[in-house]
Amino acid sequence: MSVAKLALLGTGNVGRAVLARLDRWEGRGPGERLQLAAVANTRSVRLFAGSGAALRAQDGDQAQAAVRALGESGVRIVLDATASDAVAARHAEWLASGIHVVTACKLGQGAGLERWRAIGEAAARAGTRYGDSATVGAGLPLLRTIRALRDGGDRIHGIAGVLSGSLAWLLSRHDGLRPFEELVDEARALGYTEPDPRQDLSGEDVRRKLLILARAAGVALAPEDVAVRPLDAGTLAGAHAQACSGGGVLRYVARLECRDGGSVCARVGLEVLSAADPLAAGTGTDNRVAIHSDRYPLQPLLIQGPGAGADVTAAALLDDALGIAGDAVAYAAGVAASRASAARYAGSGWGWSIA
Repeated sequence: MSVAKLALLGTGNVGRAVLARLDRWEGRGPGERLQLAAVANTRSVRLFAGSGAALRAQDGDQAQAAVRALGESGVRIVLDATASDAVAARHAEWLASGIHVVTACKLGQGAGLERWRAIGEAAARAGTRYGDSATVGAGLPLLRTIRALRDGGDRIHGIAGVLSGSLAWLLSRHDGLRPFEELVDEARALGYTEPDPRQDLSGEDVRRKLLILARAAGVALAPEDVAVRPLDAGTLAGAHAQACSGGGVLRYVARLECRDGGSVCARVGLEVLSAADPLAAGTGTDNRVAIHSDRYPLQPLLIQGPGAGADVTAAALLDDALGIAGDAVAYAAGVAASRASAARYAGSGWGWSIA
C-alpha cells in the first residue's frame, strides 16, 4: 500500500489534536495510509525515521527542515496547523515543488489576491492539491458545497453566515451581567478562539473566512473590499439592549451580496436578527451559513455545525490528507491497470493503423 508522508507544522491546540488522532490510528485503519515524517514548531523540529524512532534535529528554519524530511518522491503532504503568515507565504512554493498542502491557516487563501492566485496557479501547474476544508467552518462541507454548485453550472448570488465559532459561543453566553472580558478568557481557555483572541474580536478572522468563501464562489474579493465592524464591549452592550427590547438575537454575521450589474457588497459585523432569520438558530460554537444561488433563489441552502474546536479542526485536516492519499493510490492503480491493458493489447496482434 502506498503511504503518504506528513510534515506537521504547529504543535498548538490543533497540532496536538492531530498528533493524538494519529496516535489512535497507529497501525490500523486510516493510519496505515499516513506516515508522520516530521513535526515542527517555532522552537524545534522532530524527525521520525522509518523505524519509528524519533530524532531531534536542529535547524534555523524549522518548517523547511520538516519539509525536507518528506524526501524527494512519493506522496508528500505539509499539514499547516499554525497561524503563521510566514508559513502561509510558502504554501505556493511547496505546491510548486510537488508537495501537497493541507491547512487550517486562513492566511493562504484568505490573504491578499496575489497570494491566493499564486497558490492556485502553483497547484495547477504542479498537479498538487491544496486542502483547505479546515479554514472555514472547521471542516463543515462549506467550500466543497460551493465548489460543487459552481461545477454543476450554478451561480452564487449571496452568502450569509455565522462564521466564527468563538464569537458565536461568546454571544450565546453573553447575558449583560458577566464581564465580557471574562467570557473571552474562558473561550480562549477552551480553545475556541484564535491564539490571539484579538483576531476574532477585530473581525479579521471572519473577514478572511468570507474572502475564502467568496473566492470559492467565483468572486475575487480583495481584503479591502470587505467592510468590517469589530466586536467590543461597548458595541455589544448597545446591541444587547436592542435585542432584548425587540425580541431579537445577536449574531456576528458575514455577508456577501452579488447584485445585478456585477457589483458586490461584502461586510462583517454584529447584527440583531429576528428569531425567524435563517442565521438565528444554532447554539454554542455552531456555524450557520445560508447560500443563495440560481438553484436556491428564495429558500437558501443551509449548512450548520460546530465551527470551532481543536478536535473538529484536526479531523478536517486529516480528512483532506486522507483524501489526497486515497486519490494518489487510485491514480497509481489506474495507471498500472492502463499499462497492463496496453501491454496485453499490444501483444494481441490487433491495433490501429493511421495513414
